[in-house]
Amino acid sequence: MSLLDFLLGRRLANREFKERKIGAFEGLPAMGLDGLGSSAYGPEAALTILTPLGAAATFYVGWVMAPIVVLLGILFASYWQTIRAYPNHGGAYIVAKDNLGTNAGLLAAAALMIDYVLNVAVGIAAGVGALVSAVPVLHPYILPLCLAILALVTVVNLRGTLDAGRVFALPTYVFVASFGIILAIGMYNVVTSGGSPQPVVPPPPIGKAIEGASLWLLLRAFASGCTAMTGVEAVSNGMTAFREPTVKHGHRTLTAIVVILGILLIGISLLTRAYGIGAMNQEQEGYRSVLSQLAAAVVGDGLVYYVAIGSLLCVLALSANTSFVDFPRLCHVVAEDGFLPKSFAVAGRRLVFDIGILYLGFTSGILLIVFGGITDRLIPLFAIGAFLTFTISQTGMAWHWRHAIDQPGEPKPRQLKAHLLVNAAGAVTTAIALIIIVAAKFTEGAWITLLVLPIVIILLKVIRAYYDELATQLRDPTPLDLSGLSPPIVVVAFEGWNKLSDNALKFALSISPQVVGVHLMQLSGPDTTEEQRMLREKWWADVEVPARKVGLAPPRLVLLHAQYRTIQFPILRAIDEIRSQFPGKPIAVLIPEVVKRRWYQHFLHTHRALRLRRQLIALGQPDLTVINVPWRLDLNKNVRNVPASARRNRQPA
Repeated sequence: MSLLDFLLGRRLANREFKERKIGAFEGLPAMGLDGLGSSAYGPEAALTILTPLGAAATFYVGWVMAPIVVLLGILFASYWQTIRAYPNHGGAYIVAKDNLGTNAGLLAAAALMIDYVLNVAVGIAAGVGALVSAVPVLHPYILPLCLAILALVTVVNLRGTLDAGRVFALPTYVFVASFGIILAIGMYNVVTSGGSPQPVVPPPPIGKAIEGASLWLLLRAFASGCTAMTGVEAVSNGMTAFREPTVKHGHRTLTAIVVILGILLIGISLLTRAYGIGAMNQEQEGYRSVLSQLAAAVVGDGLVYYVAIGSLLCVLALSANTSFVDFPRLCHVVAEDGFLPKSFAVAGRRLVFDIGILYLGFTSGILLIVFGGITDRLIPLFAIGAFLTFTISQTGMAWHWRHAIDQPGEPKPRQLKAHLLVNAAGAVTTAIALIIIVAAKFTEGAWITLLVLPIVIILLKVIRAYYDELATQLRDPTPLDLSGLSPPIVVVAFEGWNKLSDNALKFALSISPQVVGVHLMQLSGPDTTEEQRMLREKWWADVEVPARKVGLAPPRLVLLHAQYRTIQFPILRAIDEIRSQFPGKPIAVLIPEVVKRRWYQHFLHTHRALRLRRQLIALGQPDLTVINVPWRLDLNKNVRNVPASARRNRQPA
C-alpha cells in the first residue's frame, strides 16, 4: 500500500458514487458542525461586545439572543421550502441564478465562498480557544494547533464526505449529549434555587461597568451574535451529498441542526445570566471560554467537564467540515457554468472535488496565519457573507413562488401563497439583519469582506470571459478541410548520440521525408571544431548511410551553439530559418525524453526536455507542432553489463 492509499484510501470507481451518499445520521456531523459549533462563539461574541456594561451584560445578552432565535426559526421554515423546491441542489447560487439572474447568482456564489473560508478559520480558532481555556499551558501554541487541525480536517475530507461524516459522528453526538446534560442540570439548579444557583466552580468576576446600555451597543452585540446562525444554509447547499430520498434526509438533517442549535442558544443565554458568566479576552493568559465557564459552574471540573469540553473542542475545530463538504460542491457547480477553472468540476480519487478541498484548506490556512488564530479578530469579517447569502437565497425563493402563482391555469392553492410569505419574511428579516451587521462591524474589519466581494465577482467574470473566448476561437462549423496536406519538416532535438536520439530519428523518418537533426553544442574554443568533426562523421556513418540503404532521404544535421547554455532559443532561431526556406510548410519538433517512473528520478535529470517543450509551445507559431518521444528505462536491466564507451556517450535528457 502506498502512502497516498494509506492517507486517502483506495481510488473509487464511478459506479461507487451512489454508495458514497449520506443519510441524516452522517448528515448532522457532516453539515451540522458549523451550526452546532456556532453556539459556542455566537453568544460569546455578543457577550464580548456587551463587556463594557459589566454585570448587566448577562441581563442584556438574553434580549440580544431572543431575536436571533426568532430569526433562526424563520430561516428554518424558509430553507425547509428551499429543499423541497430544489431537491437536487438548493444552494443560493442555483436559486439566485434561476430566479434573479446570473449576476445575482455570482453575488451569492462570491458571498458563499468568502463565508466558507471564514467559517473554517473561525471554527478552528474557536476550537483551539476552547482547548486553551481547558489547558492554559497550550496558550503559546494557538497558531500551530490551528494549522494542525486544519491539516487533519483537510485530509479526512479528501477521503470523502461519507468518511468525514462517520469519523466526526462520535464527537458530534457526544457534544450534543454532554451539553444537553449540562444545560438540563443547570436549568434544574436555576428552578430549584429560585433563579440564583450556586456555581460548583465560580466563574471569574465580571469587570465593572464603564458605560450604559445603548441601542447602538445592543445592535453591535446582535451583529456579533448572528454568527450563531451561520451554517443553517449548509443542508440546502449540499443536497447532492444525500442519498435517495434526498428531501427526507435533507429535512431531517435541517431539523436536527436547527432544533439542537435553538436549544443551545436559549439554554446558554439563560444560564450565563443565572450564573453570572461574562466573556474574557482570548489573547490574555488564563482565558476561559463562556462554555468552559458554564460547564465548570454547573458540573465542576471533573470528568463530565473534560468530556464536554473535549467534545466542544472537536465540534468547534471540526465545524470547518461543513465548509469542506459544501465549498467543493459549490465550486463544482460554478465551474460547470464556466466561472471557475474546470479543474474544480473534476471528481478526484475518492469521488469528491479535491481541488476545491485543497484550495479551501490553503486559503483558510493563510487567513489563520494572518490573524494569528484568534477568534475575536476573525469575527468582524464573519456573518456578512452568510447573511448576504440568506437574503439572496430567500429573495430568489420568494420570486420563485411569485412566478409560480402568476402562471396561467388552475387557481393557485393557498399553500403557494404561504410559501411566498415565508420566503418573503425570510428575505426581509435577513436583509435587516445584514444591514445591522454591516453598519455595526464596518469599521471593525467588515469593510474587508465588502471589498473582497466585488473582486471575487470580477475574477469569476474574467474566467468566464476566457472560456467564452476560447469556445469562440475553437468553434468551427465548417467541414474538415483536407486540401493542401503535406508531411511536415521534422526537427529532432537531441543533446547526445544515444538510444533516445535513435528512437526519435526512427519515428521522424516514418512520418516525413524531410528530417533535420538539431544538436546543441555547449563547448567553446578549439574543442568545438574537433567535436563537430566527430559528430558529422558519426552522423554520416550511423544515420545517412543506413537511410540511403533503405531508400530514404538522409536526415540533415544542424549544429547549434548555446552561448548561454540554453537550448530553446537556438532551436527557435533554427526553426525560423527552416520556416523562411520552406514557407507554408508545417514543422514538427520531436523531443526525446526519459520517462521517470520513480519519484527520485525527477531529481536526477536536468529537465531540459520539459523546459524546451514549454518554450516551444509558448513561443512557437501556429504551424509548429511539438511531439514527445518517450524512452522507458528498464529498471531491471543490469547497467554494469553495458560497455563503458556506451555509458559515456549516454546523457540524460
